[in-house]
Amino acid sequence: MEIDDEAPLSDSVTIAISLSPSSSSYSSSSSSCSASVVPLSFSPLQQTAESPPFRPLRMSESGGMLSLAGWSHDGERLRFLDAEGNEWGNVVNRFNQLATVKGGRNGHQEVVKWSDFGSCIGMGETAEFGKEVLRAMRGGRRDWKRDITKSELHSYWCRMTDPWLDSRILLYFDLCDRNMDGRIDEREMKQVISLISPINKLAIKNKEAEEYAALIMEALDLQHRGYIQASEFEALCKASLPKGSSTISYQKNHGQQQEPISKAEILFRSYWRRTWIIGLWLTICFALFTWKFIQYSHRAAFQVMGYCLSTAKGAAETLKFNMALILLPVCRNTITWLRNNPGLNSVIPFNDNINFHKVIAGGIVIGIILHGGTHLACDFPRISGSDRSVFRQTIAANFGYQQPSYFQILSTTEVASGIAMVVLMMIAFPLATKWPRRQSPSLPKSVRKVTGYNTFWYSHHLFVPVYALLIVHSMFLFLTDNLVEKTTWMYIAIPVLLYAGERITRAIRSGFSEVEILKVSLYPGKVLSLKLQKPKGFRHKSGMYIFIQCPQISPFEWHPFSLTCGPEDDYLSVHIKTLGDWSCQLYSLFEEAILTGLKQYPKIYIDGPYGASSQDHIKYDIVIMVGLGIGITPFVSILKDIATRLKKSSINHAACGEGSLEKIPLKAYLYWVTREQSSFNWFTDVMKEIADTNQKQAVVEVFNFLTSVYQEGDARSALITIIQSLYQAKYGIDIVSRTPLHTQFGRPNWFNIFSKLARRHRGARIGVFYCGPMTLARELEKLCTKFSTKTSTIFVFHKENY
Repeated sequence: MEIDDEAPLSDSVTIAISLSPSSSSYSSSSSSCSASVVPLSFSPLQQTAESPPFRPLRMSESGGMLSLAGWSHDGERLRFLDAEGNEWGNVVNRFNQLATVKGGRNGHQEVVKWSDFGSCIGMGETAEFGKEVLRAMRGGRRDWKRDITKSELHSYWCRMTDPWLDSRILLYFDLCDRNMDGRIDEREMKQVISLISPINKLAIKNKEAEEYAALIMEALDLQHRGYIQASEFEALCKASLPKGSSTISYQKNHGQQQEPISKAEILFRSYWRRTWIIGLWLTICFALFTWKFIQYSHRAAFQVMGYCLSTAKGAAETLKFNMALILLPVCRNTITWLRNNPGLNSVIPFNDNINFHKVIAGGIVIGIILHGGTHLACDFPRISGSDRSVFRQTIAANFGYQQPSYFQILSTTEVASGIAMVVLMMIAFPLATKWPRRQSPSLPKSVRKVTGYNTFWYSHHLFVPVYALLIVHSMFLFLTDNLVEKTTWMYIAIPVLLYAGERITRAIRSGFSEVEILKVSLYPGKVLSLKLQKPKGFRHKSGMYIFIQCPQISPFEWHPFSLTCGPEDDYLSVHIKTLGDWSCQLYSLFEEAILTGLKQYPKIYIDGPYGASSQDHIKYDIVIMVGLGIGITPFVSILKDIATRLKKSSINHAACGEGSLEKIPLKAYLYWVTREQSSFNWFTDVMKEIADTNQKQAVVEVFNFLTSVYQEGDARSALITIIQSLYQAKYGIDIVSRTPLHTQFGRPNWFNIFSKLARRHRGARIGVFYCGPMTLARELEKLCTKFSTKTSTIFVFHKENY
């Protein structure tokens, strides 16, 4: 927030919105880059006869009112139609779909029912609000519930889309004026608040609605008449409704930017670590395949099987390598230890360990197809059908000098063990893919019953018999008796021992890590918060996660959850949202324990901590964190860590004249997007702590977005916006989040946000960290590349992967 330099600082203060780089936050989700204002005080609206139509509202020592001067007539400030409903052609199409022919004085004509008005204008999901708009436009007459002709609908549409703001405000006044007497009293205001609350999925209780209605009357009814009139309501709307986007896109600022770098260069900067790792992996696979292919091209067996043999053996060599390599990305303790080395962490993309694990799995699938397919379709038929003389001169000794049939070859130990491995992999691999693992609704119902995380978890452990069969398979090769050539054990020995050691370490460590549960909280949205005793010697960094096991549910399942406590806290905490069968059972167990008053909670074991991409926030001076819903959890510990370090820094500065020795970002932005108002209850204390810390050092800026509420400027949320401004002006608390942090409505405009930050931090290297669904991840990554290419600011994208 910035105070206008020209504002008087004595009896009254006018708060003006500033869009300078030091603005503390953004206000509307449509612009996502205009500033939000934290009011200083509150007083009723003061209005004189000489006041111009757009006179700013002021705040005085006796109380103050939010002041937003200089608004223009902007159609985005009060919309009665959704974006797709603003074209008359769309309205006509919906009218034609719903219309029926009805006779009357003027002959037969097409009409729609009055109850379908909301659907006609594009408010099908909020039909009740559409009915109220129709009532207001028909003056609340007794016959307002009559059918609507196309000409009437056009007149209503013209009024709702009138470019003159005053006209739309008057329509909104009529909507609030329930008895159409030209006045709005407190009871009518409460009725409108109660109407729009469920439309926006807000939990506003009856008592709160009364409080908000009284707040509006207090601000406008200066003469205590018990009602407000249109002129007073108009002044309030013009002062409180959003102006619309004031962001200037980056294309208009080339003159102020440094020379942008090329797209090839930014792609290289973003992906060079992944590229060289994948390139090295492919090179090794190709080299192994080529080496074995050439080697078997000179063997006697080549005369019988030809290039089929060389292809199968080349693929087998890559399979050995990949079966060994696939274990390394899931050795989490090793990776957590290695990523602490700055040199290795700068060249190896440890954050992509799970993605690399999946890539190697794809290489194994290709290797199986080449190796097994050529053996079954080409090699074995050639052995059984080859010329007897050629067979005796080449490979007869390997088969006891008896030429086998195709089915005799299939019954050998080597082939049977290979087929068994393929069968087990055919079970495990598909169940590990996204749709079966998450029980996608697109799958048939019969398939969904046998899929899910549990199925994935248990089927994935078929790798144990697979590796046992792999050893058996490699020891009974019928084309060689030379142990030196049976190299499979050489490939997999170290990775298997390393992985086994990790699992044993985890089992021992977790066996001694039954933790005491200090506090259990159940939040709306079925979120379970566990506050756990911190084990002795447990150290973690902000952004890390732990695995949790509940033996009462399953003695084998471990699930990862981000730590929501700071490194300096003397406890551990996690927030678990019920998104699957395991988390649902866990929530039910603790819910039952609380409701029945049991003193004994279910046992909980923990394992960790483990490193995650969020740890890399320390590499950047400027950090952007984006969390969708429960995806905010990795960033809560970072916020707590920053707040703690800022306090230490201020203490050190006061005592020694020096700042904190620990590195913290110079600026951190958190964007939390959620669809449920109750989500803000999860971290109320943290948000209040951040707000208090920012009063001294504004390092962190938090932007809350609630997507269930219609975007600011929409008529369905306009009164909520007004109440929000008044309440925050008087009490300094946001009515939605119940914290000092302002909540914005609708979805963020990410393009405008990145544009604003690119201009604010020219030439900087910004780390963008995201936790949530892949759809937005792709959009954010594209924006990072786009703005890094077109501006002098470099955005580096990181996605949380467990």
